[in-house]
Amino acid sequence: MAVTQKERIFKGDPDGVDPDKVPKKILKSGARLPCVGLGTFGSDRFSAEAVAEAVKGAISVGYRHIDCASVYGNEAKIGTVLREVRENGLKREELWITSKLWNDKHGEKDVIPSCKQSLKDLQLDYLDLYLIHWPFSNFHAKGVDVTSRDPSAKPYIHENYMKTWRQLEKLVKMGLVKHIGTSNMTIPKLKLLLRDAEIKPVCNELELHPHFQQPEFFKFLLDNDIIPIGFSPIGSPLRPERDRSPGDTVDIEDPVIVKIAKRLNVHPAVVCVKWAIQRGQVPIPFSVNRNECLANLRCAVSAPITQEEMKEIAGIDKNCRLIKGQVFLWKSNQSWEDLWAPSGEITPP
Repeated sequence: MAVTQKERIFKGDPDGVDPDKVPKKILKSGARLPCVGLGTFGSDRFSAEAVAEAVKGAISVGYRHIDCASVYGNEAKIGTVLREVRENGLKREELWITSKLWNDKHGEKDVIPSCKQSLKDLQLDYLDLYLIHWPFSNFHAKGVDVTSRDPSAKPYIHENYMKTWRQLEKLVKMGLVKHIGTSNMTIPKLKLLLRDAEIKPVCNELELHPHFQQPEFFKFLLDNDIIPIGFSPIGSPLRPERDRSPGDTVDIEDPVIVKIAKRLNVHPAVVCVKWAIQRGQVPIPFSVNRNECLANLRCAVSAPITQEEMKEIAGIDKNCRLIKGQVFLWKSNQSWEDLWAPSGEITPP
């Protein structure tokens, strides 16, 4: 007998992964964060409807962790899917839903309204995790190239960031958000936040893949009980053209990754996701393809990469940042490195 879409969502796809068997990160609150999630940043290539359909398919094969953001422009469509799966029997507490505050909503006035709008769009009473998407309030229009600059752009100003963070702390106290965290940060900025925050960040979302392993930052996060959530875990082959630069490397073509993929009889992208999970970060790959989504989740419950292979992957780090963030620079003649504290200190105005 054919399995209906409703049965897939309610009971799980018979080809899928039992969500209970997917490893979890246990937070101090006792909350359980699935060790792999589905990213939803596809707005440059895929419609909101296509991304929402991908979320539906991902949930049907066993995903319970969905990483969203207001700026992606697809939360309302995803919300329809989240309502549908709950109507079909999936409990809200079985899902981990993240959203993010966009740059033009920093400060004391817009944070809470922006979060409430995400909740309305996602048709939820609370978020499991709410992140500050970038530590800069600098705005850029959709689709601009890397030379675009916000005329009112500012550098990182810790006092301003803390005004925004205090609003996130209020969201926790209001019960609208269970946990709060950061994204696209650096060690110097996080040190200041950890010093001044009343409610500490539980997660930091950052670019992590075999060619960009950020070992110092990764260790800093673990040492401070901050879970690293890794975006672009396979090297973001579908990233927008504006985020492509000469010299960018391709993780899934690396001979070490290809060799391991052949041994495991999987796509090289799956090796990247599997490496991320075993290393201790939480990857959030994105795909609208059901088989790709399923393969990325299955690798969380299959036989591990060997220790020797993990060492081999550790040796192919090329320090190749792909999402450089040029549009957030605040003055002329700057290099994108100024966003990332290359000297170990926050770049001055």
